[in-house]
Amino acid sequence: MAVLNKIRQRSVFLIVIIALALFSFVLADLIRNGGAISQKAENTIATINGKEIDRTDFARKVELASRSFGGGASSIQAVNYVWNQELRETVFEEQFEELDIRVGEDQVNELLEESLANNPTFQNEAGVFDKAKMQEYVANVKATSPQAYQQWLDFEASVSKGAREQTYLNMIKAGVGSTLKEGELVYKMENDNVDIKYVQLPFSGIEDAEVNVTDTEIQAYIKENADQYQSEATRNIQYVLFNEIASEEDVSQVKTDVAALLNDRVEFNKATETNDSVVGFKNTKNAEEFVNQNSAIKFDDSFKFKKDLPSTVADTLYNIEIGGVYGPYKDGDFIKISKVIAQKQMADSVKANHILVSWEGLGTAGDTKRTKEDAKKLADSIIALTRADKTRFSDLAAEFSADNSNKDKGGDLGYFTPGRMVPAFNDYCFENKVGDQGIVETQFGYHVISIEDQKNEQKAIKVATVAQKIEPSEKTINAIFTETTKFQISAKDKDFEEVSKEAELAVRPVNSIKELDETIPGLGARRAIVQWAFNEESKIGEIKRFDIPEGYAVVQLTAKANKGLMNVEDASLTIKPILIKEKKAEILKNKISGSTLDAIAQKQGQTVKVASAVNMKTPTISGAGTEPKVVGAAFALELGKISAPIIGNNGVYVVEVTKKTPASGLDTYMSYASQVAKTQAGAVNTKVFEALKEAAEIEDKRSKFY
Repeated sequence: MAVLNKIRQRSVFLIVIIALALFSFVLADLIRNGGAISQKAENTIATINGKEIDRTDFARKVELASRSFGGGASSIQAVNYVWNQELRETVFEEQFEELDIRVGEDQVNELLEESLANNPTFQNEAGVFDKAKMQEYVANVKATSPQAYQQWLDFEASVSKGAREQTYLNMIKAGVGSTLKEGELVYKMENDNVDIKYVQLPFSGIEDAEVNVTDTEIQAYIKENADQYQSEATRNIQYVLFNEIASEEDVSQVKTDVAALLNDRVEFNKATETNDSVVGFKNTKNAEEFVNQNSAIKFDDSFKFKKDLPSTVADTLYNIEIGGVYGPYKDGDFIKISKVIAQKQMADSVKANHILVSWEGLGTAGDTKRTKEDAKKLADSIIALTRADKTRFSDLAAEFSADNSNKDKGGDLGYFTPGRMVPAFNDYCFENKVGDQGIVETQFGYHVISIEDQKNEQKAIKVATVAQKIEPSEKTINAIFTETTKFQISAKDKDFEEVSKEAELAVRPVNSIKELDETIPGLGARRAIVQWAFNEESKIGEIKRFDIPEGYAVVQLTAKANKGLMNVEDASLTIKPILIKEKKAEILKNKISGSTLDAIAQKQGQTVKVASAVNMKTPTISGAGTEPKVVGAAFALELGKISAPIIGNNGVYVVEVTKKTPASGLDTYMSYASQVAKTQAGAVNTKVFEALKEAAEIEDKRSKFY
């Protein structure tokens, strides 16, 4: 009782203690999971100008995009496609709101009509868009398919957004124009000409090795041109491959297994507990069944010419008698045994005409409503007419054939080789004679066929082939895994390249991998390697093994570069040639002396060259190449005056203008002004989006999720 009284006296204190305990429990759980703010951040794939892009919604759109691509794009391509859509929509939406751009219902309906005008679902009997049909469709999907109705709403929304975007861009285009003075300038740049004499001191006259460019100079250039040398975050790796390739022992075993199929053998039957006799490939009466039961490649029922047989065994197989067997032999990734089961004389190409008679339900039917029975009656009627009078074939093809690719050519299919056509069609054409006409049925309909010509009749053989793929055995796979593991352990303790050299393995470096890259040269699409390289916990020098379809790739992270200014090593590839050219220009400028072109040329071992009718629109100098700075300077010179040294693209120049030919001029420069305005307006769509994207504040976290 005394204890209970004490508890009652301290009840408030106990309640506080319990509350604190519960609070600490919840707090600890939040900390373990990164906190509420962190959880929210984990559901945000990007932030664009403060707008958070929800990860779940983004993933749904990526999945839809992947489906629409139909397997023709990788997951990262689908991610980038959706990202560009989201980015464009967000930056434009801000502009729409700021300018209060709206699209009315009537305008949306007009745009829907334009985009759906050619869709048969929304056309009446006359083939014209019918608004009532559209309304009926929307009402139907709303009542029967929530998913289809949502897709319709999304389509309507995209049409509305597209209309607002077009309105916005049209407003900008309205402000993009060109004055008559600008038109006149364009005219003069095209038509004003000058004739010049010049001396060129080419940069190629000084070897690159004679000019020294230091890392300090490259670094200074980077800082002076910081906008041009911004770099994304990149990673460098190197890797070695361990391919799971079959050993010679594996190849030998496959040969042994295939060879065992040749002769009759006795096998124990567990079900009956008796020994059964199994007929071998040499003695089998049903080669097709034998091949399909024992081969990795199914039976091929077609006849082959010598040129169609594997080149390494063509001579042997082609000359074996019917029933003869050859093998085992290696052909690519397979060990094979082959048996000649038939031979005949056959043309290597056939020319045929056909009339395709289709029926309702086939993909070739179009608007045809006839039944299959009616199609057969029609085909029989056509062939009766063509057999009686072959000259009617062309007219009947034009009238009745469902094959639009050749119906107007009399059904002419040209020459084709065996196997080009579907089996029934192929067999008729190659098994019958020139002049024969017949009807065959395929998945396309009834074909009325006329054989027009057959070329190069020669021996063809039918070959039954049992093929087993050469694959690494479990023993080989285990050995390769062991070798990979040993290398991985050694490379962690020693130099990666040295261990590779000792193991006679080729090291493949891959530099400047970006965060959203997925393809590794030599490995293909390996997004997992890129994600590992960009993981904050991955350290330079770290090594990791990755499973790939061909075996294993052991990868080492060799360098990290954060977003910002490019480092000297990466930038030197582009900057060093610029600085070399600048230094050569100074050397060449200092060499120039003399008051005439002849004197300058003589001192430098050059000749005075001539260029006529040079203009500023296409500033190409005969004998020197494209030199806009030199041509521009020439237009500013007075006749007969010698220029100061001019640094061009291909050397240092001294120029003298010998003749100026101004254009005669026009009464109006409106056409040129319109041309300039049209060019500028044409660039609006791209440049506006690029400008909005560049100005946007973007936090992109796609690489953490994909």
